[in-house]
Amino acid sequence: MKFTSRHLLLLLAVSWMVTGCAWFGADRSEKPASELVQEGVAAYDRGKYGEALKAFEQLKNWYPFSQYAILAELKIADAHYHLKQYPEAVVAYESFERLHPRNEAVPYVIYQIGRCHFEQIDTVDRDQSTARQALETFQRLMRQFPDDPHARKAEHHIVTCLQSLAGHEMYVGAYYFRQARYRAALERYRTVIEKYPDVGHHREALLYIARCEAYRPVDASAAQRTASGP
Repeated sequence: MKFTSRHLLLLLAVSWMVTGCAWFGADRSEKPASELVQEGVAAYDRGKYGEALKAFEQLKNWYPFSQYAILAELKIADAHYHLKQYPEAVVAYESFERLHPRNEAVPYVIYQIGRCHFEQIDTVDRDQSTARQALETFQRLMRQFPDDPHARKAEHHIVTCLQSLAGHEMYVGAYYFRQARYRAALERYRTVIEKYPDVGHHREALLYIARCEAYRPVDASAAQRTASGP
């Protein structure tokens, strides 16, 4: 049979595939699942969360059906959390809860999702979406697992979330009050009374409600003059 360049290329391709597969196989055989989990746990315990993340990601990707795969998924989320990579941690925790809804770690996972949002809460003069997300997550934890220790830990964080949300309403209300927009300010202060009555702003909100009620006729008159023109 005549040996052509086409045959040569085919042999080279087959040879590359064989050696390539052997190379990848050798790389994996050097670190079995048990070794990767030991490396990951050891690095995690030393606070080397970047190293732990790498080991657990290799474990998850190389051995997705091993007995350590679920542990790897959870520790990937934990490593992201400790690295303050909160969006990545939320994605990993939510994936864990979705894939393993009956796992005993689910209460902890929900708590950690709440903590990820909680750690991103900004000052009261800024957007409070993370405070709302944290609050909703902690409240969900308490509804689903009221007797779990993590639910009891969430109670303190819920109070902090409510304080932040109430503080934001007070801040915006004060802005409107300074602008003599008493109707808008009144709505903010009433929100504090109705939604956040026991987090430290109740008395101040009542005081400003009374002031807004007193000034509101002036506010209405000014609005009427503006509408009617000169």
